[in-house]
Amino acid sequence: GRHLDAHPRPYPPTPAGLAALMAALAGPAARTVLDPACGTGALLRAAGHGPGRRLYAQDGTPGLAALTALRLALHTRARVHVATGDTLRADAHPELRADAVLCHPPFNDRDWGHDELAYDPRWEYGFPARTESELAWVQHALARLRDGGTAVLLMPPAAASRRSGRRIRADLLRRGALRAVVALPAGAAPPYNIPPHLWVLRRPEHAPVQPEVLLADAGRFAGEGRGGPDWPGVRESVLDAWRTFDRAGRLDERPGLARSVPVIELLDDDVDLAPARHLPPPPATDGTGRLTDVRERLGETLRLATGLTPPPVDPAPPAAGRLPLTTVGELARAGALTLRTGGHGGHTRGPVLTDHDVLSGTGPSGTLPESDGEAVLTAPGDVVVPVLGGGAVARVVDERTAGAALGRNLVLLRPDPAALDPWFVAGFLRGTANNRRASSYASTATRLDVRRLRLPRLALPEQRRYGARFRSLDEFERALGQAARLGERLVRGMYDGLTDGTIAPD
Repeated sequence: GRHLDAHPRPYPPTPAGLAALMAALAGPAARTVLDPACGTGALLRAAGHGPGRRLYAQDGTPGLAALTALRLALHTRARVHVATGDTLRADAHPELRADAVLCHPPFNDRDWGHDELAYDPRWEYGFPARTESELAWVQHALARLRDGGTAVLLMPPAAASRRSGRRIRADLLRRGALRAVVALPAGAAPPYNIPPHLWVLRRPEHAPVQPEVLLADAGRFAGEGRGGPDWPGVRESVLDAWRTFDRAGRLDERPGLARSVPVIELLDDDVDLAPARHLPPPPATDGTGRLTDVRERLGETLRLATGLTPPPVDPAPPAAGRLPLTTVGELARAGALTLRTGGHGGHTRGPVLTDHDVLSGTGPSGTLPESDGEAVLTAPGDVVVPVLGGGAVARVVDERTAGAALGRNLVLLRPDPAALDPWFVAGFLRGTANNRRASSYASTATRLDVRRLRLPRLALPEQRRYGARFRSLDEFERALGQAARLGERLVRGMYDGLTDGTIAPD
């Protein structure tokens, strides 16, 4: 029907560390597990180990549903039931009462069926506003659970505090359906620039209301650079807090990490469930200890940057500026390099290298919608160049970045290693004068025509001499960037410590 492909999954697969945590929160006793927005099946793969399990899945994109079915058949011993269709409008498992539901739903989806589904029986806790698609998925999950079953959903942080959802949040609390809200570090899941939440829900078995709800914040386990969160730390702290709370119905305060809050304290005009608003700050020794660690790492990074400082520049001979030149377009026509443009998602659901990643020197952080076009995957030694913004930037792909899909507004150059050194190519492409000659202006944007960028004609050994110098400049630039990030953390930590009383002014 019209909505069969209305909601293709907009994000890459749920990361393995997050999928394992969500499956562990649902509990090992879950024999029947549903993922109503399955994507490529990462959540059910995490939950589906062991015989005797039954896994149910649905997705609006036929290709993803088929891929999930294949992966689950190959990697689990469970009985698998996978359906295609828009789950909220055309639920394929209306009679199912699962032990657990795991779900990473689409975020901020205004076309989720608000007009058609106004009288749907799943809205036991209130009819979600058009802007509250995530609360529709929450109630769908609860409707597909058996009494006492557990649902774990990945949620955007705004869902915990938006005024349009406060009545539904209040009813979830009053009736004991919402059991925990866990704030994860930024980078835990796409989109990687926001710290997502996990909501743990349980379909009430009896009338008595649960008097407390668990609020936890794992933000302290944020990773550095490209490594992502400290998943062992996140898993240990979150699971320990949840299991203790689940057994006893309450949890003693763990400053800066977790506490159980009486439901009555949350039922005010806002019903704000953001954990950071309700948790005490970490103890002073922990805060100052972490700042000391940041200061030591900053010192090490600055010493490294000093050691990488480029040596004094020797004057070039007068003839150096009159080297014979060629262009990227001519090299591509001669077969010395291949040139590709990014922006097609294809059927890949891996990480995506964006123009922002290239400009900032960070790892892949983006997403692309699925498309019929073939995704361009990066390989070590490729050179990637942003074409918008007017910045003279080119990066050489290393082993950590390789395999990512090329995002929009990026051009990839793949040099023939027998003809061109990639660091030589990237270095000369960063020349300011070179970029000015190859740039044009449309409205308020500057666009780079990569084919017009120029390179000197040099033998490969001479290219490598230049390439070695350009590579050392890249290492120096990265060390400076790391020092800047650590410096920002140190300054922010000092401001926070002085203002919350965990650090004395002298």
